[in-house]
Amino acid sequence: MDAQLLFAISIVFSFVAWSIVAVQFIWPQLRAQPRIEALRPLLVLHSFRFIGLAFLVPGVVSPDLPAAFAQPAAYGDLVAEALALIALAALKNRAGLPLVWVFNIWGTADLLYAFYRGNQSGLLPGQLGATFFIPTFVVPLLLVTHGLVFRILLQPDDKITVR
Repeated sequence: MDAQLLFAISIVFSFVAWSIVAVQFIWPQLRAQPRIEALRPLLVLHSFRFIGLAFLVPGVVSPDLPAAFAQPAAYGDLVAEALALIALAALKNRAGLPLVWVFNIWGTADLLYAFYRGNQSGLLPGQLGATFFIPTFVVPLLLVTHGLVFRILLQPDDKITVR
């Protein structure tokens, strides 16, 4: 089977699996909490986005990995990680929720842009080396949790009660 097809199948099934986890296990826990408390674990999860820097480490990725993909993906993730930590620290004051919006918009756009740049730059799955797990396992989790953050932010009151 073609490597590109295997790559795409891995990503699709990861989205399906993480969506099931979110619906069955994560959302039921978050929806009963006050908005600020529901956002905390999601922001902490995104504080691990520094892992995208692995796209820049020689020996971890192929020397043929397109820089047009690797650099924006790595540094975009680093910015998202910093924004998640800043938003987490600011949750108790007035700037907290606006910073969560900034983080969530940036973080979502960064991940979608990485998929776009990967396609545009001719990225081949084998060029990812040990970082293959990032787009096939981590990115779907991050995008699903970005969706949860948007859902929490769009709730009308302090308690999340939408089922």
